[in-house]
Amino acid sequence: MQSSGCLLILFFLPLLLISPFSSALSDAQAAFIARRQLLGLPENGILPENFEFQINLGFTFPNSRLRRAYIALQAWKKAIYSDPSNFTANWEGDDVCNYNGVYCAEALDDPKLTVVAGLDLNHADIAGFFPAELGLLTDLAFFHVNSNRFCGIIPKSLSSLTLLHEFDVSNNRLVGPFPSIVLEMPALKYLDLRFNNFEGELPRELFEKDLDALFLNDNRFTSTIPDNLGNSPVSVVVFANNQFSGCIPSSIGKMANTLNEIIFFNNTLGGCLPAEIGLLANATVVDLASNSFEGILPKTVNGLKHVESLDLGYNKLTGVVPESLCRLPSLKNFTFSNNYFNGEAQGCNPALRKDIVVDDGGNCLPDRPKQKLQNDCKSVVLKPVDCGKSKCGAAPPKPEPPKPKPLPPKPRPQPPRQPPPPPPPVHSPPPPVHSPPPPVFSPPPPVHSPPPPVHSPPPPPVHSPPPPVHSPPPPVFSPPPLVHSPPPPIHSPPPPVFSPPPPVRSPPPPIFSPPPPVFSPPPPVRSPPPPPPIFSPPPPVHSPPPPIFSPPPPVFSPPPPVRSPPPPPPVFSPPPPVLSPPPPIFSPPPPAFEDVVLPPNLGAEYSSPPPPIFQGY
Repeated sequence: MQSSGCLLILFFLPLLLISPFSSALSDAQAAFIARRQLLGLPENGILPENFEFQINLGFTFPNSRLRRAYIALQAWKKAIYSDPSNFTANWEGDDVCNYNGVYCAEALDDPKLTVVAGLDLNHADIAGFFPAELGLLTDLAFFHVNSNRFCGIIPKSLSSLTLLHEFDVSNNRLVGPFPSIVLEMPALKYLDLRFNNFEGELPRELFEKDLDALFLNDNRFTSTIPDNLGNSPVSVVVFANNQFSGCIPSSIGKMANTLNEIIFFNNTLGGCLPAEIGLLANATVVDLASNSFEGILPKTVNGLKHVESLDLGYNKLTGVVPESLCRLPSLKNFTFSNNYFNGEAQGCNPALRKDIVVDDGGNCLPDRPKQKLQNDCKSVVLKPVDCGKSKCGAAPPKPEPPKPKPLPPKPRPQPPRQPPPPPPPVHSPPPPVHSPPPPVFSPPPPVHSPPPPVHSPPPPPVHSPPPPVHSPPPPVFSPPPLVHSPPPPIHSPPPPVFSPPPPVRSPPPPIFSPPPPVFSPPPPVRSPPPPPPIFSPPPPVHSPPPPIFSPPPPVFSPPPPVRSPPPPPPVFSPPPPVLSPPPPIFSPPPPAFEDVVLPPNLGAEYSSPPPPIFQGY
């Protein structure tokens, strides 16, 4: 009893350490909450059919939808581990429409029914996770939970929220790949995933959705930007502070009619800027800073007629900054510092422009202060990039599948020799084979890497008026958080430890001798004839020398006593290969949830828009 009590204390220790007062979650606490969520999710994260009818409630409700809402909200309250402001203190009883943060309205399909139409828990500082029961809230139009401490993943059951218009889970501790369940929300217009720990690739389907605003910044996405980017009708899209690579797709020009803001700040994008970027005549904010763009500016860049803030800083751009770019009619802030420009028009000289803010420092401009050293400039300026041969916008080549390894050549047949009769069967197990284990080709999961220290304050806002979206523009001009290692993948499969090793194509080695090479053909058996069925050891055997493939080791012990009938007549074929037991594989164990660590996320302070006002809500 004492030992079991100690185990319970150790199991719930992270929970006991979660303070009821507002504080950032430690990595151990966030991992504990995520683990509890995974243990409680149903199979495939989807609720079984008629799930709500399996629960007996002591209340009666005006309609079945409010009953489902009660089940969902009570399950969510049980998934909360810290509520320092007692935001959910009144989540008791059957009147769910009076719960804090819960908004009810008439159902869109039946005005006689009252349903839960929205949830707004912004800035409540709640620590917990999303239970699968939230999928019962099928009448939700908006789901706002930004600036909390929710951990774990977004359950698949939320794909049933087919009326959802706004989905804001920003500034939490959510993990996993891109939450593909949002692709199954047909009415979604506003998607905000910023300031979390999502990772991996972006699906192409994301840019086929009819979204108005898309915030992906300050996560850990590590893919190229899909080449169908231009199919998206968004007015604002933010890729900042991730690890996107490759080029800007040339399809970006198709966004000319709708795009107001596009921000690529602080990624690892490269190549030349596509000429189609000049087609974004309605864009007011274009931020390409802190990447690896190279080459000269496209001549079409003066087509940004409505741009107010243009940032090209901290890249590898060369050539001359043209007068037409610096004289754009709406331009208020133009930064092209820390590149390799070796010329600028007179209208781009900050000393001569008092009507706009211009920053040209850290370039290769003659007679300008705070420029690069001449030797640093030569390494780039004297090696111009031919943007006409650039492959920007093209999908990266798919890696070729690994070619199958050729089989080892078959040994040449030797003239048949009449071997002596095979030895009697030995019923003792063969000696252990000390051959090295086959290589395991899956890399071990990064479990013990420390979380990245994030000590920077929330980034300042963009220096331009916000787009016509129901949420303020994202903070993007701050230095990115120092991300030294990705978080541990919770859903990644363990290394293939249990796959069978390749069969060993060699006969079992003689007792007390090392095994022959694994892939060598079996040598002809020249073992002595079996002794007569007596209990005395046979005379010593003087066998002829073996073939060149492997020398037979001397026999240092007499064969075991044989209690079987005489052996069969001589066989003129070599013995069949014996499959020796698989060698032990000393691969590392799969990651345990106890070792999962997540980086802290200070996030930023911002507010989601008020509940949408449209017909029916």
